[in-house]
Amino acid sequence: MKTIRLHEATPPLGPPPASRWQFGRLLTAPHRLGFAAGAALLATSALWWAAVLAARKIGVELPWAVAPLLAHGLLMALGFMPLFMTGFLFTAGPRWLDVPPVSATALRNPVLLMLAGWALALPGFHLAAGLAAAGIAALALGWSWLVLRFVSLLRASRAPDKLHARLVASAAAIGALAMLWAAVAIGAGHAGALRAATQCALWGFLAPVFASVSHRMLPFFTASALPTMDAWRPNTLLWAMLAAIATELAFAVAELGWWPLPAAARWLQVAIELPAALLLLWLALRWGLVQSLKVRLLAMLHIGFLWLGIAFALGAVSHALMAASGGEHSLGLAPLHALTMGYLGSTLLAMATRVAAGHSGRPLAADNIAWTLFWTLQCAVLLRLAHALWPAAGAVLLLAAVGAWAVAMVGWALRYGNWLGRPRSDGRPG
Repeated sequence: MKTIRLHEATPPLGPPPASRWQFGRLLTAPHRLGFAAGAALLATSALWWAAVLAARKIGVELPWAVAPLLAHGLLMALGFMPLFMTGFLFTAGPRWLDVPPVSATALRNPVLLMLAGWALALPGFHLAAGLAAAGIAALALGWSWLVLRFVSLLRASRAPDKLHARLVASAAAIGALAMLWAAVAIGAGHAGALRAATQCALWGFLAPVFASVSHRMLPFFTASALPTMDAWRPNTLLWAMLAAIATELAFAVAELGWWPLPAAARWLQVAIELPAALLLLWLALRWGLVQSLKVRLLAMLHIGFLWLGIAFALGAVSHALMAASGGEHSLGLAPLHALTMGYLGSTLLAMATRVAAGHSGRPLAADNIAWTLFWTLQCAVLLRLAHALWPAAGAVLLLAAVGAWAVAMVGWALRYGNWLGRPRSDGRPG
């Protein structure tokens, strides 16, 4: 009888080496590098803010070199968002522009510079403003490097339609200027300038990029998944959205230096926001919000876009209250968080989930885990709006909102970050 040796009969423990998570795989595709960096900062920022609020609740006084609300706004606007944009733009951008793909290794150094910037800025928020300023300056340099790289793709392109890419590049350049502005403001200790830089980042950079991408991709994805829908997206709609966003930027910056704004200015703002809200809510229905509910991944994108219309509607109500009360009454931060957590957060989660699934060889669908994470995010948005509308409820709603946000964001980072460092499940390269 043949003797079987133990080491021959016992299978090796764990996955084979070829399927293990490896840092080197992040350099095999732009979305892997950008999304992994973004996911790491997304989870870190969610846990950091949850810890800050929990410490405040139990009476622990943390040191602050930069005011906590200013630090929070800057991190949530310019932390993980540009990194996820890097992964998306250098994956989809070459296809939009009909140019050769971009190697992830060409993006490695600016991405690392941006991560290093936040590694300095986060502790700097607590310990030393100069350290935070140096970190944001490094962030500005890294992002500017990436913007120039994207502009080089634009210049090399002979594609007939470059409108969306040009708009994204222009907004990204505004983002680089906002980062540099923020670094100078922190170094100078000028809170008003830092608030203005954050507003420019939000309304001059993030909102235009997301609106441009929504206009290009949402009708296309809908028509691909639902044959009864068409990919209707006239450019007049895009210009209308961008005009409304630009108006919000102008008013946001104006009110930093002139508070409260005169009632006439507020009514003018309402006269712009209300039609914009109606247009966006109608557009959400026209693009197939109701029909999209049959397809989870598509529904995530449509629900995200719906929040843009809700944000403008809440803004119109809030500014009407301010106009009628001389600035005494408003909806607080509800419109802002409908935009940031609702529109930007939901669209980011939906788009990153779609790209991560499709480029990992997995089904292009939202499974139960993705669907649960998305609805956890929606709960976080609703809780945050509830706290803004009913501040008398105290910190309970705020802590619940931040906790739900942390669960959704950390959960996404762990689940999809795990995919990013592993080979495609179908064996194909990429």
